[in-house]
Amino acid sequence: MKALDTNVLVRLLVADDRAQTQRVTDLLEAGERAGEVFLVPTLVLLELAWVLASAYGCSRAEVIDALEQLTMMPVLRLEGLDAVHRAIAMARQGKLDIPDVLIGCCAAAGGCTSVLTFDRSAARSDLFERL
Repeated sequence: MKALDTNVLVRLLVADDRAQTQRVTDLLEAGERAGEVFLVPTLVLLELAWVLASAYGCSRAEVIDALEQLTMMPVLRLEGLDAVHRAIAMARQGKLDIPDVLIGCCAAAGGCTSVLTFDRSAARSDLFERL
């Protein structure tokens, strides 16, 4: 199995480089035909959410939709998929930054009762505890 880096998913979702977007599309289509899957590490999803919002000016809803779109692609295996699904649901309902929601949900999935933080905004969530 091979993993995908953030920039590969950015090309797929944003399609801002025609040649690279086509290479990603070809790769995923060939992988799907061959029954392969590509791992998407949680850290890549976290960086992807940040890049889409900060570098590409995507709205919160667009970032959430992009993450959800990736969860539905059979050729992708998202690390911590249950935590990612929970993060997407929580992000749709709340105001917590999407990367923070991912961090909190992944920590909870790992058995943590909370994430200690200095971030006052994050600390308003049940996933976090202000230090």
